[in-house]
Amino acid sequence: MYIITNPYNMKRLLTIIALAAISFAMGAQTPKDVVYTFTEASDLNLIGKILPDTPNPYHRVDTVKYKGFTKGENRQVRCPAGLAVLFKTNSTTISVQTEFGWQYNAVNTMGIAYRGYDLYIKDGDQWLWAASGATKPEKGGDNLVLIKNMDNSEKECMLYLPIYSEVLSVKIGVQEGARIEALESPFRYRVGIFGSSYTHGISTSRPAMSYPMQLMRWTGIQFLSLGCSGNCKMQPYFADVLCDADVDALVFDAFSNPDAKMIEERLFPFIEKIQTAHPDIPLIFQQTIYRERRNFDHATEAKENAKQEMAAKLMKEACKKYRNVYFIQTDATDELHETSVDGTHPGDYGYTLWAKSIEKPILKILRKYGIR
Repeated sequence: MYIITNPYNMKRLLTIIALAAISFAMGAQTPKDVVYTFTEASDLNLIGKILPDTPNPYHRVDTVKYKGFTKGENRQVRCPAGLAVLFKTNSTTISVQTEFGWQYNAVNTMGIAYRGYDLYIKDGDQWLWAASGATKPEKGGDNLVLIKNMDNSEKECMLYLPIYSEVLSVKIGVQEGARIEALESPFRYRVGIFGSSYTHGISTSRPAMSYPMQLMRWTGIQFLSLGCSGNCKMQPYFADVLCDADVDALVFDAFSNPDAKMIEERLFPFIEKIQTAHPDIPLIFQQTIYRERRNFDHATEAKENAKQEMAAKLMKEACKKYRNVYFIQTDATDELHETSVDGTHPGDYGYTLWAKSIEKPILKILRKYGIR
């Protein structure tokens, strides 16, 4: 072993090391005039789909095969909410180019969430946020650069797709000469989750912040989202989709959209239809959350209270009447009641609280079925 004892030589060595580090960092920067090469996202590893085979790979449901959807529902199930692309690359920059179909527009949801992208990169055992963004509506087909100036080591990436706009093509761009290939999914099992705008992710700031997507990153269990804003009312044609889905468990946000009367009329037939197709898997129903709009609006308070009471009453019966049926509580607010965006939907923090409130109960139930 050679030991440096001369202070001058030690100082010189440290300078060389520092210059080398600076040189490496500068070398890793993305060129100013970078040339991108593009790969269709569906040619990589597309995860989160409740039905794997659809003519458009970014649609969640084949609306030609499954009939009964209203115009609005038809649009929603063609949006890639909850879908993500897994890939690995050594590129110092990542971009995305989109061909849109129908596009949503809302004042209570960030454009990044409903027509943009959310990039996570693996950091040890953790999925760490890396970048997010969206083009302006009139520039939807432009090349959207999500991140640049990374090092040229191989990175494991997960790119979430828009939650509420139809996409016909999604191309991922890397710098010319860089590698990009499919990444094997680290997520276990297939747990379907059907629900309202909450499950859909309305009022999130970016696609990865709906409560099912947060749960998925925390637990490593794959959640397959069939969230449909305003339209989760236990309709029989949605039950048809769930009956055909290859799933290990099903979770429901079933009491947020229907009123008390509809819950009373539809709940048991809905359970019976799905249980006929999936007799041995857990069906986990969630109580709807407290909507802040009811704080001073007495009509809303009465309506919300009625449906929560009806759900609690019927689910108590259902858990006794049917095998493998469960009812869990949710919570998307804190003691300050400051988590709402519009009085109905939570913001990102509220959805985090929701995910935390159901994480342990869901995992406890799933463990009974060997899902861990």
